[in-house]
Amino acid sequence: MNILGISAFYHDSAACLVVDGKIVAAAQEERFTRKKHDPEFPKNAAEYCLKSQGLTIDDVDYVAFYDKPLLKFERLLETYLTTAPQGFTSYAKSLPMWLKHKLWIPDTIKSELGFKGEVLFTEHHQSHAGSAFYPSPFQNAAILTIDGVGEWTTNSLGIGEGNKFRILREIKFPHSIGLLYSAFTYFTGFKVNSGEYKVMGLAPYGEPKYVQKIYDNLIDLKDDGSYHLNLKYFNYMQGLSMTNDGFDALFDGPRRKPESPLTQREMDLAASIQVVVEECMLRQANYLHKETGLENLCMAGGVALNCVGNGKLLRNGPFKNIWIQPAAGDAGGALGAALCVWFGYLDKPRVTNEKTDSQSQSLLGPEFTDDQAISQLSQFGAVYRRASGDELCSVAADLLAQEKVVGWFQGRMEFGPRALGNRSIIGDPRSKNMQATMNLKIKFRESFRPFAPAVLREDLSKYFELDYDSPYMLLVAPVREERRVKMTADQEKLFGIAKLNVAKSDLPAITHVDYSARIQTVTAQEHPRFYKLLSAFKQKTGCSVLVNTSFNVRGEPIVCTPADAYACFMRTDMDALIVGDIVMLKEEQPKWQEREDWLTKFELD
Repeated sequence: MNILGISAFYHDSAACLVVDGKIVAAAQEERFTRKKHDPEFPKNAAEYCLKSQGLTIDDVDYVAFYDKPLLKFERLLETYLTTAPQGFTSYAKSLPMWLKHKLWIPDTIKSELGFKGEVLFTEHHQSHAGSAFYPSPFQNAAILTIDGVGEWTTNSLGIGEGNKFRILREIKFPHSIGLLYSAFTYFTGFKVNSGEYKVMGLAPYGEPKYVQKIYDNLIDLKDDGSYHLNLKYFNYMQGLSMTNDGFDALFDGPRRKPESPLTQREMDLAASIQVVVEECMLRQANYLHKETGLENLCMAGGVALNCVGNGKLLRNGPFKNIWIQPAAGDAGGALGAALCVWFGYLDKPRVTNEKTDSQSQSLLGPEFTDDQAISQLSQFGAVYRRASGDELCSVAADLLAQEKVVGWFQGRMEFGPRALGNRSIIGDPRSKNMQATMNLKIKFRESFRPFAPAVLREDLSKYFELDYDSPYMLLVAPVREERRVKMTADQEKLFGIAKLNVAKSDLPAITHVDYSARIQTVTAQEHPRFYKLLSAFKQKTGCSVLVNTSFNVRGEPIVCTPADAYACFMRTDMDALIVGDIVMLKEEQPKWQEREDWLTKFELD
């Protein structure tokens, strides 16, 4: 039984293939088109999923779409009628896409993929709940999904038992904790639906001085985690912006102009909304625990990517175990929809392994043999040598110990927004210069952005105040007290971004300004080559940690092919690139020349 899951037409379109209940392939469309957060129909991703298993569209039994377009269109119409005539511009702008694609999903699937079978639809938050519960290692669990908005639901609380789940409570549009966070994303000058993690990263530089003002004016948050927004400060129902003049007046002036310098106000706003969202998550978790009596919690939806909130929920919340879908946003809806068909619609039995999930480390994307990689790299005249096994990891560890920045391209591409050791840029966390070098010369992104550590699971507690698996980089925890560097009296007086250049621990490249880190744990069983690399680095340096950031530059998706990787390598100040067993050093490469056609030359084999 082959089920193809699809999410499309909003942001992060994706496809997922489930074969007899097993997740065998999944990818976002952006990785193939090279358009970040590509919302278009995921034709390339779907074709990859089928090709990876030697299937054609005729082998597919069902296509599952991740939400119900007619319900979503109903919300659009009702919102327009409620706000008319103010909402006309927003309504008119969205209508052509609805009339062309969104109302005719079965026809679009038929025309784009040639599918002749049955198309099934799940509701948006059902897809999120399915993506959270079904791949988890739990037979029974509470389920929490939080995002901006689906059809009407913005936030759902449920319970999963065996192969079924049910929703206990929902919060509906226009009241949304995800849209509240996005309003602050917009107001602090970042892009909605992609810049929320920047707000999270900026928060530790500020003081939560606006928390009470948010509670007094924007949100009525109840003890059970339910809430009601004061809509007079928002513009997302009737306009093309998130906030209005009332929001400006409330928070000391107009929104920050994108790309302009950050001020202390933006840092304080980020700190404040982070506190409010964390409190909402905690109250909802407490309510769920009280209602279900379970010790396991599963999470999905865009807000589940708030790894700071996740870490505090694990430390301070009522649940013993938490599992978070690594592709928690809309991309993961494709996976959830396919699994909902298999378990919910077809009523197939569900078997779990409490030691591991069924997500396969989220390594579900394309992979390339060395011969395929060399075929692509030779088009650029790349100069390389080959190493394998222990020698390869030793070579890489030597480069890293010299404070070189290495592009690391291995095996199958990750599904979701995090690079987990297969499409990664890696570096030495002990280096005082590594964070600035990576941010400014390689990632070309804001200097305040923190980097994540990948750490050997068995050594986790030597570095961090955490003893819990975090394979998907979705938990933040403090660096151990004894590893921290005490700030001087003068340093304590610093405010905001001025704190950035102060070493906070003996691993300064991965320690955020508040002594925290977003952690990825690595085991030999789940991630053998990356584990071997970390082990080689430990053997040479005594350090079991590496900086791990996604293999891309600002504004571009994570690399998919060896050609993507080489182009990113040559366009930045990366020192070395390792693709499979192929090692390339920057100083040995020919001068890079931009070519408009190079992306079209390479097909996935």
